[in-house]
This record gives sequence, C-alpha cells and structure tokens, in this order.
Amino acid sequence: MTANLLAPAPGGRLELDGPARAGTGAPLQIGFDELGLPLSEVTFVVVDLETTGGSPTQCEITEVGAVKVRGGEVLGEFQTLVDPGSPVPPMITVLTGITDAMLVGAPRIGEVLPSFLEFAGFGPTTVLVAHNARFDVGFLRAAANRLDLTWPSPTIVDTVALARTVVTKDEAPNHKLGTLAALFGATTSPDHRALHDARATVDVLHGLLGRLAPLGATHLEDLATIADPVPHRRRRKSTLADGLPSSPGVYQFIGPGKEVLYVGKAVNLRRRVRSYFTAAEKRKRIGEMLDLTQEVRTIPCATDLEASVRELRLIAELDPPYNRRSRRPDRRPWIRLTDEPFPRLSIVRSVPAGTSDALGPFHSRAAAQSALEALQEAFALRRCTQRLPALARVDARACALAEMGRCGAPCTGGQSVEAYAGIVGDVRSGLTTAAGPVVTALRSRIGNLAAQQRYEEAAAERDRLRAFLVAARRAQRLRPLWRCPELVAARRAPSGGWEIVLVRYGRLAGTSTVPRGVNPMPAIEALVATGEDVPPPTSAMGAASSEETELVADWIDHPDTRLVRLAESAEPLAYPVDGAAKYPVPPTS
Repeated sequence: MTANLLAPAPGGRLELDGPARAGTGAPLQIGFDELGLPLSEVTFVVVDLETTGGSPTQCEITEVGAVKVRGGEVLGEFQTLVDPGSPVPPMITVLTGITDAMLVGAPRIGEVLPSFLEFAGFGPTTVLVAHNARFDVGFLRAAANRLDLTWPSPTIVDTVALARTVVTKDEAPNHKLGTLAALFGATTSPDHRALHDARATVDVLHGLLGRLAPLGATHLEDLATIADPVPHRRRRKSTLADGLPSSPGVYQFIGPGKEVLYVGKAVNLRRRVRSYFTAAEKRKRIGEMLDLTQEVRTIPCATDLEASVRELRLIAELDPPYNRRSRRPDRRPWIRLTDEPFPRLSIVRSVPAGTSDALGPFHSRAAAQSALEALQEAFALRRCTQRLPALARVDARACALAEMGRCGAPCTGGQSVEAYAGIVGDVRSGLTTAAGPVVTALRSRIGNLAAQQRYEEAAAERDRLRAFLVAARRAQRLRPLWRCPELVAARRAPSGGWEIVLVRYGRLAGTSTVPRGVNPMPAIEALVATGEDVPPPTSAMGAASSEETELVADWIDHPDTRLVRLAESAEPLAYPVDGAAKYPVPPTS
C-alpha cells in the first residue's frame, strides 16, 4: 500500500491513493491551476500548533506559528499565543513550557484564526505544510467549524509522508521533527514552540525537496504521487512535459527510431503528458510505451474539438502501435440491400454516396450481424445467398423458412417481383427512417421467449434489438451532416468570446476563436473563405470518419451552440418521426 503524502494518519500511513483534503481524509482533486506548477513558484505556508491535548474536539490551541516561503525565500512569519479558555494541563506545560501565566491577555482563537488565514492567503498556488499535518490541520479545521468560518481547504503537504519516501532507517531511526532537523542541518532546533518548530519544518521541507527532485518531483502535483510505485526511470521522463503548452492540442509519444508510438489529445497538453509518469497511469501497454519514449511532440489547437478531430485523423493516418481505437475507420461494416430483382440484406465494407438503403457504419462485424438478424426477424425477406432471376427456375425448391411462413419463396415463383418490392420498401424504411416495425417484432419475440422461460434466447433477441437501435440512432443522427455541403456553428467559449466551427459533409473544415467583445461575423466570413475545400464525398459516410462526424454532432448538439449558417440544400438537422431515437435502447446483460 502506498503512502498518501497529504495528511497521513497519526503514527502510520493513510491508505489512500491520491491527495487528501485537509482534515477530512477524503480524496482531493487538485485544481487545474495547481497542476503543472513548478515547485519554485509554489508558496508554502509552513504551520505548527501547540495545544492542550491531542483531540481537536476536546482540546484547544495555545500557540500558532507559521512561516511563508517561496523559492527558498522567507516571505513572512506569523506567531501568537492563544488563550484556550481553560487551564493548560501540567504535562503540556512540561512539554512546551507554555504556562497559564503566559496566556493571560492572549487573544482567543476567534481573533487569531482570521488573522492566520489572512496571512496565509490560500489560493491555487499556495500550499499548507506541516509535520504530521493531520494533527495541525484537524485543530485548525475544528476551530473554523466552531467559529462558522469557511475553511479554505488548501492542498496539504505533510513532511512526515515525504520523509518516509526518501529518508531510510539507516539515516534516521524515525521521522520525528527533531530527528529530521538534525539530519538536514536545520538552522533552528525544534523545541515544541510553534514558531521554532515551523522554522525547523521549513528547513526539513527544503531538504526533502532537494532529495525528491532527482526522482522527478519538480512540480506541485508530483508531491502527491512521489510515493506511487512508478519506476524511477519512468518518473524521470516527466521532464519531457516541461515546456509543453497548457493549451488544448494533440500529443505524440516518439520512440527511439523517431516512430510515433502513441497519439492522444488533451485539454491541457502539459498536464496530460505529465500524468503519464505517475501512478495514475496503470495500463500495462502504456507503461511499455513510456519506457520506449524518447520525445513528446505536440500540436496546439484552437479548441478542444479541433484537438479531438486531429487525434482521430492522426491515429487513422499513422496507425500507432499503442493506440487501439479508431485505427481503421474506413473498414467499418454496413448493412445494405443487394441490387437484384429480389434483394436481400448483406454486410458490406463500403456504400456509395446517395445510397438510400444502407445502415451503418457498425463498430464491428458482430454488431452488424446482430442488427441484420433483427431486421430479418421483422421482415419476411429472403435469406438465401444465391442471386435470383426475375423468373423462377422450374427445378427450384423452397427452403424451410418458406414452409414456416418466414419467406414468400420467390425462388419457386411463390412471390412476384412486384409483391416482393413491397417488402423491400418496408425494409428500406427500417434501414433509414422507421424503426417501429423492428422494435415491435423484436419486443414481441422477446416477450414470447420470456413467457416460455427461454431466457437465453430472449437475451439474444434483446442484444439484436440493441445492436439495431444503436446503429440506427447513430446513422439517423449523422446522415444530415454527411449530406450537408456547409454548416457554420458557434458557441460561447468558457473564458468569453466565441468558438466557431465550419463543417462540410460531416468533416471539420475549420475552427477558430473570437475574443470577448469582438464582433464574430468577420471571423466567420474569413473561416468560410479559408476553410478546407471539401468536395462531395463518394461514400455514404460523408467526407470524414463516423467518429469525427460524431464529435462534430456532439459539439453542435450542446445547448450553448448556435447555428449560424446552413446550406440551402441541406436536410433538416432532425431525427425521423419514427426513428430509433423514439425507442429506449435495451441495457446490456
């Protein structure tokens, strides 16, 4: 079990995997502004308390001492005795030297705590440091609760936990403050007085950070992960993130032969790349990739959407060995009707543009097969694979499906081309706009099987219905974008201003940002004029992979997105009335 470096339990390790919020032991997600912050830019407020006992709920603070440092320079000190409102126990007096007489006229904690918080000035780049932090922070938090003050919940660094990582038993028999102060040659000897102990803790902190730097602990978030079981050779590579931008973009891990090993995208490039070299990354394959990595290349992007799209395109283009998704988007299967007098359903790899009787693309052939079987359950379409002429052969024999009433037997002349065409029309609607017949047929089948306690067969039919609905929803959502020559949309950026997106035939043709207070219309006109020229596609899937068009659709569907321009020839951005979105998708088993 790894030690948590932020607030360990008294006398032992706090068994958490990440940083903890002061005084609670609950996991803490470090704020965005704190991630990737060099330690030289962090303000450390090192605090020590003296109290009347060990319980924050039953005992009181008698002295507060704190030192504020940044980059090795002392910025200020805070020290005051505190009237606890009750006598100091004799054994505490023996330990600290603080007597009742010394506390006469001292301020109460109600005056001291606001002054201390003002001195500390906790913010995104300020960290609270203490030796055995749970003790000190527990008292401060309990006092804030009693006084109805808002505790700022700063990031906490505990020098005891840091010492457990880099100070061996051969060097020091324990991790007490006095022992560590002697080991690191502190200029102030701790003596159980708050300011003296805080000064000693400052020297101990600097000594520990000096030892941690060669292990890769050079930024604030590293202090929360330095005890993680990450090989030192891998942790040292976290310096590859130094100098990377904090903007959205795409990153590439480069191997010893300058080959691209892995492609990813991030909202904050520096923060995301650094996270790979901590215990937060647990994938074995990625660990192997990191050991091979020699360099990290980045492509900054204007928006998160652009980064997501670039990631997809680079994975498809470069086929990196350690990426598993979206590597061959052009080979996804479809379901379509064959072109013959008596069409049947077939799974194919590509569908020409303008085809109106196809469903897809599917993520796998198995999903396509399940959806095909759902359609066959709903419609009495022939399933034999031979090509049938318009006129039946004299020697043809009907199959078992015809005897069961599941096929009109066009092979034997039992069904004319005209009669069969009516069924084909229903199937074509099921592939494109009308999911109702398929849902009704499959639900009926599931209900009958369940009533007969044939639950495994009912589950198989449920999975077929799910495969059909998932694919139909996706296709009906994306088809208007695949066929749209041009679309411009805009959304308010989180920091103000606008994000603008240009889409042509489902492909992201351009994106830009407009600062707050600037008229976006000139930028929109410039984007339309300079955006990628996308010719009409030759595939029914538009001019991009379905994953890319889905990313665009997600962005457009956001409640804050506004449609600025839509080509006159474009279809409405809407689902069919009886489309798959009308019906709930069955859960997976």
